[in-house]
Amino acid sequence: MSAPDTAGTPDLEVLAPPRHWEADVLLRDGRTAHIRPIRPEDRDVFVEFYARVSDESKYYRFFSPMPRLSDRDLDRFTNVDHVNRVALVLTLQGRIIAVGRYDVIEPGEAEVAFLVEDQHQGRGIAQLLLEHLAQAARERGVERFVAEVLPDNTRMIQIFREAGYRVVSEYEEGVLQLEFPIDPTDTAIGLMNNREHRAESASIEKFFNPRSVAVIGASRRQETIGQALVRNMVTGDFAGRVYAVNPTSHAVSGLPTYKTVSDIPDEVDVAIVAVPAESVQDVVLDCAAKGVHGLVVISSGFAETGEEGRVRQRKLVGLSRSYGLRLIGPNCLGIINTAADVSLNASLSPLMPPRGRAGFFCQSGALGTAILEKVYNRGLGLSTFVSAGNRADVSGNDLLQYWEEDDSTEVVLLYLESIGNPRKFSRIARRVSLRKPIIAVRSGRTTQGVPMGHAVRKIAAPAAAVDAMFRQAGVIQVDTLEEMFDVAQLLAHQPLPRGRRVAIVGNSDALGLLAADAAAAVGLVVNKSTALGADASAEDFEDALDAAIDDPEIDSVVAVYVPPINVSGEDVANVLAAVGEQSDKPLVSSFLGAEGVPELLRVPDVAGSTAGRGSVPSYPGVEAAVRALARVVEYAVWLRTPDDPGADPTTVDAAGAKRLVHDLLVQNPEGTELELEPLTELLAAYEIELWSTRSVADRAQAVAAGADLGWDVVLKATAEHLRERPDQAHVWRNIDTPEEMTDAWDSLSGLITEPGKAGFVVQKNSRPGVPVSIRSIEDPLFGPVVSFGIAGPLTELLGDKSYRIPPLGGRDAASMVREIKSSPMLFGYRGSEVVDVAEIERLIQRVAQLQNDLPQISSLDLSLVLAGADGATVLTASARVDPVLDPRSDWFVRRMPTAGSDTPPN
Repeated sequence: MSAPDTAGTPDLEVLAPPRHWEADVLLRDGRTAHIRPIRPEDRDVFVEFYARVSDESKYYRFFSPMPRLSDRDLDRFTNVDHVNRVALVLTLQGRIIAVGRYDVIEPGEAEVAFLVEDQHQGRGIAQLLLEHLAQAARERGVERFVAEVLPDNTRMIQIFREAGYRVVSEYEEGVLQLEFPIDPTDTAIGLMNNREHRAESASIEKFFNPRSVAVIGASRRQETIGQALVRNMVTGDFAGRVYAVNPTSHAVSGLPTYKTVSDIPDEVDVAIVAVPAESVQDVVLDCAAKGVHGLVVISSGFAETGEEGRVRQRKLVGLSRSYGLRLIGPNCLGIINTAADVSLNASLSPLMPPRGRAGFFCQSGALGTAILEKVYNRGLGLSTFVSAGNRADVSGNDLLQYWEEDDSTEVVLLYLESIGNPRKFSRIARRVSLRKPIIAVRSGRTTQGVPMGHAVRKIAAPAAAVDAMFRQAGVIQVDTLEEMFDVAQLLAHQPLPRGRRVAIVGNSDALGLLAADAAAAVGLVVNKSTALGADASAEDFEDALDAAIDDPEIDSVVAVYVPPINVSGEDVANVLAAVGEQSDKPLVSSFLGAEGVPELLRVPDVAGSTAGRGSVPSYPGVEAAVRALARVVEYAVWLRTPDDPGADPTTVDAAGAKRLVHDLLVQNPEGTELELEPLTELLAAYEIELWSTRSVADRAQAVAAGADLGWDVVLKATAEHLRERPDQAHVWRNIDTPEEMTDAWDSLSGLITEPGKAGFVVQKNSRPGVPVSIRSIEDPLFGPVVSFGIAGPLTELLGDKSYRIPPLGGRDAASMVREIKSSPMLFGYRGSEVVDVAEIERLIQRVAQLQNDLPQISSLDLSLVLAGADGATVLTASARVDPVLDPRSDWFVRRMPTAGSDTPPN
């Protein structure tokens, strides 16, 4: 791209690169690689890399023939200071396959260049290197990149233009000069997320649609894992080729065996591994040599067993990724694809679920068997199934990326025992939920406990914040597996309701009343209830159902049928099925107490599913039917509620706030609480005005402050252990004279044990209003978390707070204000004034934006905001800055988690 400056540079102090500059990454084709800073000891492998690069690629990089690098060139390329000269290499199987670097040419500006081995071009490598170099440069204070590119190097020009930055170009002496700021714009982040989506989806697609599968550890012995895997593959009628690998057997289940994967004469896409844990690493090397795409490791004996197993698991994941392999497991049940042209049962489950519209992800292998049995018994049907076990590599986020574009999957089911990267989960789920409903069960919801084999960071945010994250993303969170299937069978077969209005049609008065009570309890509105009587005929049901469906005041219908005598009810079933197929409103039933989608209520499906669109789900009790309908209504309401972008992000001074935080950390490298002046400046940068406040240390300063503010002031103690006392004993109001201030100072000082630590301040009296608080923290797992509630100890005791994960839209802020139980206080409770809710929402969005922009703000607390009819006054605030030791997992670059660590999985 441009010739290197071989004249050398002055010796600079070499700093160790930050550890997060090194990471596993996913390429465009779904395979893995490793990115890291270059090292002096890379000289030999760099020479080997350079020798494999074509003369054309070298010419494009250096603008002249450079068949070999001199010792001086090698010194320059492999010795960098990680500040003004930064170089990152991409490695695969221990070999360098690409290098990207930038060199600072003047303060704030650096020249960037890349060189990718020819056989690996077209895999999105230069884009990945540009993302990581840009982030490293931002951390080092670089604001823009420049590059020189030959005009016919169209591929490199395209890479820069497709990065999402504002690229300016001009020609000079036959060379194209490119210049662009590297600030992460919304466009750049959006394009990066799109590339992430395509890569992760591609990596999972290879697992679900293999042309050939090798079962490693296949066995002739009955009741062994290896025997069960081969048997399930064969009896499941897998459309591809199955190869059995066993070094000691000649045949397994009628299949010839091979001693190693390398001995198989044809290509192998996926390997199912069922060998002792200590032998799995040898299998990885064998599969890598064969060119296998991915591994499904059924074997146990890893992180679920303790520290020795955790070490073994870290080595397994690290080795797999270093050779470009993705891994499902270990300690998992396996994977299933029910598509007729694939028919893959690469699992320990003897039950192949029927074809359906739901994709299912779970973690526990043992629980996976029970789940598949429930699915089979209900006739629900699945498109695909994954049990990820310890989810050391492939996680639920990867499956969401795949299912988003999978036409065979219309509903996503998740059984989550832990969430390694909730911030990324929230981002992906928000997007997927706009197209397909996601239903989730989360174990350990109250205790926030996780299985032994799952490595995740500790969550500082309360459990309510996790629940709020699910709601914010449109995820339908349910409490049990039974409820998950109840909701799934409704979403898979019936349309979404337009609102909460329900009609009940049945032949039992008692069950009709029970359904009405259940509906009211879950927020549904019963607009019509038709009791047909015990002897109602099929024609009676048809007339009543048609009337309810045609009623514009009805959004959904609940049908209850309990025959007075022991009859099949086939004629009523035919009516329900016919109405369900033709209706554009959802119809649920409690039909003969059946569970699932009974044969009589099914509509044939041309796609081969067990039950087609329009089939009517049945529930053993009306309460379950109504509860499932209510969950779907909430999702439909979320889907139809517009989400405006909220407060204008361009009107804040984010750059000034970043400089302020940087300066504070330079002065206080261990972190510090913000004093009043920098706190006021920080809030002002995000258009949050802190009420005029004077810190005072003695009586004389208090008197002077009161006079300076023109009196009508308050004196209050702001120390954390004093400021939320319900009796307000540490606030003195309506002070207008020196004598009153003296009396106030003496009185408050006498009430406080250590008045010197009380943090006394003097403020102008504010307008009356409802006291609210807005807070944010930087959670080690979530990243930024924002909360809102009425200020005071009762809120803390009752936990009456709302939570959200930034970034927030207008819908999120509005929901936060309205979902707390004490929200009526803001909307004219008992004749009081309605407060300026729009201003509260604006403050919430500004706090969220500040916390999202500045991860160094470990906590921000607007602990007392008085919300009145004409605005809101921020009376008390505090904040703390701390150095960022572990950057957020999705901080403007794509990276996979460190193998087997407690950093967030992708």
